[in-house]
Amino acid sequence: MRINKYLASLGVGSRREIDRLIEEGKIKVNGEIISAGIKVTEEDEIEVRGKKIEKTGEKKVYYMLNKPLEILSSAKDDRGRKTVVDLIRCKERIFPIGRLDYNTTGLILLTNDGELFNRVIHPRSEIYKEYYVKVLGEIKESSIKKLENGVELEDGKTLPAYVKVLSKERGKSELLISIREGRNRQVRRMLDAVNHPVVILRRERIGKLALGKLRVGEYRELTAEEVKYLYSL
Repeated sequence: MRINKYLASLGVGSRREIDRLIEEGKIKVNGEIISAGIKVTEEDEIEVRGKKIEKTGEKKVYYMLNKPLEILSSAKDDRGRKTVVDLIRCKERIFPIGRLDYNTTGLILLTNDGELFNRVIHPRSEIYKEYYVKVLGEIKESSIKKLENGVELEDGKTLPAYVKVLSKERGKSELLISIREGRNRQVRRMLDAVNHPVVILRRERIGKLALGKLRVGEYRELTAEEVKYLYSL
C-alpha cells in the first residue's frame, strides 16, 4: 500500500499531510528517509518525526456517526478545531473512512481497521452514497437529466447519478441524489453547475448502511452484519 494511504488509515494524518512530511524528510522507513509514492507493509518499521509508529494489535472497532455542521472529518487538526474523532468516546485510536465537508451533516464511518478503510474508499467498491439536498430554485427535468447523465466540472465529467425529487415549492427543491465518486465538494459543485445552489446537504446512506433514527451528533457501533457487508465490497 502507498505510504500516504497506509499512514492515513492509521490516523497519523491526511494523505496531503503525509506527503508534506515526506517532502520535508520527516518520515523514515526501515531507518531510511523516503520519497513520496513508495509502498509499505505492516512488516516495515516506520518513523514519523522521529517517533516509531506502533502497530498495537488493539481490537477492531466500527462506528457510525451523524456528523454535525462545522466538524472536521479528520483524525486530528493542527489548528485545534473539533473533529469527528472527538465526538466518539473510545480508547482505540480511530479515524474516519472518507470525508464529509465542514458544512455538511450526516453519515460518516469511523474505525481503526485499515483493511476495511481501503475496501470502502477504493474505486473498485463502486459504493453509492445517498444525500438529502435542499437547493434554491424549483429544479427542472432538464437539470435532473444533466445530473443523471453526468455534469462537466473543472476536474472532469462526473459519473451518472441517481436523482429523486422529493418536493418543489416556494422557490426551493428537495432531492435525494446518489453518487459513487468522492471528489471534493462534489454534490455542491454538481448542483452549482445546473444553477441550483445547495442550502442543506446531509448524507443519508453509504451503500446499504443508513442513518435511520440517529440524531445529529449521535453515534453507534456497527453490527456484525454491517461490518460483514462492508467487507463484501
